[in-house]
Order: sequence, then structure tokens, then C-alpha cells
Amino acid sequence: MSTARRLREIGKVVGKAIIVFVLATFGITVLVRLLPGDPAETLLPFGSPEQQDQLRQELGLDRNIVIYYLNWLWDFVRGDFGVFYNTSGEGGTEVSTLIANSLPRSLLIMLYTMVFSLLVSIPLGMLLGYKSDTKADKIGSNLVFALSSVPNFVVGLVLMYYLSVSIEWLEPVGYTPIADGLGAHFKSVLMPVLALSLGLIATQTRLLRADVIGTLKEDFITMASSKGLSNKWILWRHAFRPSSLTLMTSAALNMGALIGGAVVIESLFAIDGFGLLLTSSLNSRQYLAIQSIVALIALGYIVFNAIVDGFYAVVDPRVRSGREAG
Repeated sequence: MSTARRLREIGKVVGKAIIVFVLATFGITVLVRLLPGDPAETLLPFGSPEQQDQLRQELGLDRNIVIYYLNWLWDFVRGDFGVFYNTSGEGGTEVSTLIANSLPRSLLIMLYTMVFSLLVSIPLGMLLGYKSDTKADKIGSNLVFALSSVPNFVVGLVLMYYLSVSIEWLEPVGYTPIADGLGAHFKSVLMPVLALSLGLIATQTRLLRADVIGTLKEDFITMASSKGLSNKWILWRHAFRPSSLTLMTSAALNMGALIGGAVVIESLFAIDGFGLLLTSSLNSRQYLAIQSIVALIALGYIVFNAIVDGFYAVVDPRVRSGREAG
């Protein structure tokens, strides 16, 4: 691929990312402005009319929504995420400070969840796909299907009861930073990670199983088998890569599900993370905080999907060939 063509491809990707980001952030701007009630009265319930009017001006509620959005976008690009106002009317806390304290915890939990779910679902999906229509496949598929129907908060409550109340092995709530010891840290995130992982494991296992079954029927698999290669070699060296595209797409899309699940799980296990910050911002009508948090989520979503899209050509040469031919 020539340099000019490569630059055009990069330009298209960046252009699409900007469009998605603008649509997502402007959409949340419209939604928060459509919420019923007056945010100034919610944030300053005991404030004077003059104080509430001043707060409306600070929030930009006296401006046209397009002008308001453009002003907010300029502040966001410059790193100004706004203020999380106190209901006492005496200033507030910078949203960037709250994000800096809460985001690392949520990112770690999401990273652990994604890594653990892939480490379990990949070998399990490959095994069930290889043993398609056998007794082991039927039992495993039924168990996975049943697991996918259980909400993550139910899993969290069950884990909390057995691991914290029954055998008293783990603390039921709270988060321990890595700086306080790896052992204590992993114990504090074990239940949240398991609660978020089980549903992902079920979904990813079923997707990979279906793709493996289809890949094993391809001609290149038959050719590899005719050369006398072992089943293990064929399964992992020839079948896994073309079968993993749907799994990678699912992993990218599941980042959104992890963010939504983190809101519930962080509340359940009293983890002061990104999800809990978003919940408190919504409950107290913190417009600037809501918009900044959603904007960061949208950015993370875009970046992660771009990374996964780039891996497509590495995993499956047919994707790279198609791009070069196009």
C-alpha cells in the first residue's frame, strides 16, 4: 500500500472517529438539557434566586444549545472538564480531580475482567467447537447458555454471600489499591471481576464455538489435515485466527457493556470508581460532569474499536488483502 493511500485510510478513520465523538457528545448534551426540572434548584436547593441565576449562567443554561455545546467542547479539548458543584452553594470540586481518582480503579477492573474472560472463553470455545454435537458440547453449551441469562448483580450477591458471609474469605465491600499490596488488591477486586466476567465468558464462548465449527469445514483445514498435522496444531495454528474476528468484535462492543455493568457492580461492592461517579452525577444533575464522563467513555470506545480494527489485518490476512485490493 502506497504512502498516499495509507494517509487517506488514516484520514478516513480519524474523520469517522471525530464524527462519532461529536454525535455522541452532542447527543448527551441534548438529553441532559431535556431532563425535567431545574438543575440550579437541584444543585442549590437552599440558594437565593440570585445564586441560582448565577449558577445557571455558569452552567451555560442561558445560552443556545449549539453555542453551549461549542463552548463546552472547547473547554473539554483544553482539559477543562468543569466543576462538580456542592449543594451547599460553596463552590465545588474539579471534575478532572474526581475522574483522576476514580478512573484508574474502573480501568483496572475492566482490564482484569476482559483478560480473565478471554483466558477462559477462548480455550472453552475452541474445545466446544472442536467437539461439536458431542455430549460434552451439549452439556457445555447448555451451561454457557444458562450462565448468560444470569444478571451480573445476582452473581455479585451470590459471591458476596458465599465468599464474604459464609466462609469469610473476602471483605464484602471496598477497594484496596495496588500500593497497599498485590494480594490485598486482587482479593478486593476478585468478586467484582467474577461478577462482570461470567456473562462475557458465556457470550464469547458461544460466538467462538460457532465460528470454529464453520472454520473447521473450510478447505484449508481439510488440506492441513491431509498433510498429517495433529488436531491440536490444526485447531490452534490454522482454525483459531480466522475464527477470532467475531470474538474481537464482541470484545470491543463489550467495553460498553462493562461500563454499564460497572455502574451496578461498583455500587454493590462500594468501589469508588468511574461508574459510581457517573451515577452520582446523574442523580445530582451535574451537567458538566455528565458530559465530560460520557465524552471520555466515547473516546475510550473509539480508541479501543480502532485498535481492534487494526488487529483484524494482523489476525486474518484476507482482511489485509481486501483492503489493499480496494
